[in-house]
Amino acid sequence: MPVKAELHCHIEGAASPELVARQAKKYGRDTSPFIQDGAFVWHDFTSFLAAYDFSADLFRSEDDYALLSEHYLSSLARDGAIYSEFFISPDHATKAGLSAKAYTDALGEGIRRANAKTGIEARMIVTGVRHVGIEAVEQAARFAAKSGNPMVTGFGLAGDERIGEFEDFVRAFEIAREAGLGITVHAGELTGWQTVEEALDHIRPARIGHGVRAIENPDLVKRIAEEGVVLECCPGSNIALGVFASFAEHPFPALRRAGCRATLNSDDPPYFSTSLKREYEIAAEHFAMSEADLAAVTRTAIEAAFIDRRTKAGLLAKVDARSAHRRL
Repeated sequence: MPVKAELHCHIEGAASPELVARQAKKYGRDTSPFIQDGAFVWHDFTSFLAAYDFSADLFRSEDDYALLSEHYLSSLARDGAIYSEFFISPDHATKAGLSAKAYTDALGEGIRRANAKTGIEARMIVTGVRHVGIEAVEQAARFAAKSGNPMVTGFGLAGDERIGEFEDFVRAFEIAREAGLGITVHAGELTGWQTVEEALDHIRPARIGHGVRAIENPDLVKRIAEEGVVLECCPGSNIALGVFASFAEHPFPALRRAGCRATLNSDDPPYFSTSLKREYEIAAEHFAMSEADLAAVTRTAIEAAFIDRRTKAGLLAKVDARSAHRRL
């Protein structure tokens, strides 16, 4: 298996059941409604959100958030990942009673610890939550633009795709773009291809989170390929949430055949019984992807990463070195 890289993961959703149980003990909370036999329990999108919110509420201090990012990144590194970008939300900081800066700096401390232990590189993407409202998203963009944290390199939009229009958030993305941040948006997951087209028209992102419903419109797929927009695909998440009925129906192979630049990601891994390693295994097993194909996916992810040129060149050299070693 080649080295791996990830562009699409929500850090609060990356907390393992083991870590959540440890945090619950720390704060005197009962995990039984949400964790059973060492796994998260949910049966529909509403109960998924309930489990997610319960777990997110157990990270309250700067030490908690540093532990969270360190724990996740260290697990990625053990599975052969050399790079990770994860989504962070100032809204979680507010709920925890922390400033957005304290929250972000704590997650950054976890990044530094994981890097010191394993060598993994990581960066953060601040996200606005569309269903919280336009002003909240613009506030998140202003924070991202002025955070001063070198680990914050991107800005994105998450939340319920069915609420709000992309044109409502143009100003937020102008703020982020003017600050030199990379731009990504969630679209084309639970809603159809139209949201992908609207994202391209109004936001002009470098990357789209998910974007898989674009397959419903061949002209849109062609546009994505021609414009070089990178898709942050999460097959395991898509199947778990019923976006597609099976891996056999998942459009990841078709999107790649059409010339789209697509990557593999885990989204909220423990909730969907997946991991970045598992996503690469899914691609090998269900999409008939060879090690060379998977290495190409990793290369695409690093090429699309919101990271400085020098670090990017070093990561690409690692991909090439592993590929060359496998050919020997």
